[in-house]
Amino acid sequence: MIADLDRTLENLLIAEVPIRNGEIDIKFDQPRREWSAKLSRPTINLFLFDVRENNVLRQHQWEKVATQNGRTPSVAQLKRTPFRMDCHYMLTTWASDAQDEHRLLSRVMLALLRYPILPKAHLFGQMQEQPYDLQARLASHDRLTNPAEMWGSLDNEIRPSISYIITLAMDPWQPITTPLVFTRALRTGQTVTLPDKPELVAQTEEMRTVIGGTITKANQPQPDLRVAVRDTGIIGRTDANGRFLLPNLPPGQHTLVIWSATGKPSEHPITIPADSYNIELT
Repeated sequence: MIADLDRTLENLLIAEVPIRNGEIDIKFDQPRREWSAKLSRPTINLFLFDVRENNVLRQHQWEKVATQNGRTPSVAQLKRTPFRMDCHYMLTTWASDAQDEHRLLSRVMLALLRYPILPKAHLFGQMQEQPYDLQARLASHDRLTNPAEMWGSLDNEIRPSISYIITLAMDPWQPITTPLVFTRALRTGQTVTLPDKPELVAQTEEMRTVIGGTITKANQPQPDLRVAVRDTGIIGRTDANGRFLLPNLPPGQHTLVIWSATGKPSEHPITIPADSYNIELT
């Protein structure tokens, strides 16, 4: 994956610096003394010196995996959200003349500053499948605060070096399959037992339910329909996948009323709780 990020940065620099006919090399090597002594032409080097998780963007949540067809699924696929990793590059330019080196460094900086988000046209390999935009930060003030220490560990002479940070997503998780939840109930009332063993007094118990389902016609989801429960004032609307959600309903027998902006209403009896609230229109 990181190798594909390298190729993406190479594509970006070739197009935006721009670099024609291979007049400038693009490397991703450790800039040690022996390496720099072998350079024969102007070179842009992006040395990956650190990779760490971005704690600001950390999310330990579950997300629903989208279905591949329009049919209503009988189960749900869930997956943990991916990790967000910061790849820290040290950007340097190399040329035989200091002024040529500075001109090249300026051109590279201007090219990278234009793109705080890496453009999709230059993405390579797995970078094209990233779930989030590839965010980029150039010359971040809190990185490479002691370049002399870095160059000392590389055993090379100090030179202008700029931090360049790319945030990418790394997804080690596999989807899991779980039954769909159609009914979610909240029971309230007075308890006469200890908090760790709640038993509600029957006379004070009350249950309110949230139900959800999908409205289809000829096995195709029906978006933008109004869905109401008769005599309750509770009304909802189906989304682009034909799904609806209705809150605050008591258990028992109810009637769903479904209508569109141009069609006639249709009525459908339901029981709460039930295994499913999906409706197939005729």
